[in-house]
Amino acid sequence: MKRTLTYILFIVLVVGFGALSGISNMPGEWYQTLEKPFFQPPPWLFGPVWTTLYVLIAIAGAKTWLAAPASGRMQVWFAQMALNFLWSPAFFGAESSILGLIVIVPLLVAIILFIRMSWSPDRVSAWLFLPYLAWVGFATLLNLSIVLLN
Repeated sequence: MKRTLTYILFIVLVVGFGALSGISNMPGEWYQTLEKPFFQPPPWLFGPVWTTLYVLIAIAGAKTWLAAPASGRMQVWFAQMALNFLWSPAFFGAESSILGLIVIVPLLVAIILFIRMSWSPDRVSAWLFLPYLAWVGFATLLNLSIVLLN
């Protein structure tokens, strides 16, 4: 029962905070005026992708918490979550693509570090982070492109 509650708690908190961060920092008029690269995804794609990713991130976090709550892996998991939740306020809230880039690059590094640290002790958590790595890698390219175009 404790394991199930841990998974539920992680999923609810990660998806909830992710949704709150997104809703509180919606793209506004400033974002609409920016030049965007040709590979900019349609706006409707972000919600389903992030919801799916947040569930995968939460499962990896719960697995890590249950196995080693005081470990370096868990600390990196929390660090990447903090950076993740900081990106929308930095980019959209502060209306700064440069500040967004300053946040997303360390986020990408933290994701890679979590995968590397998890690979041997918890391969499932490492695999759960691979789609997240791919999406944030793409988002970093998108963020950089917006900086360069504007």
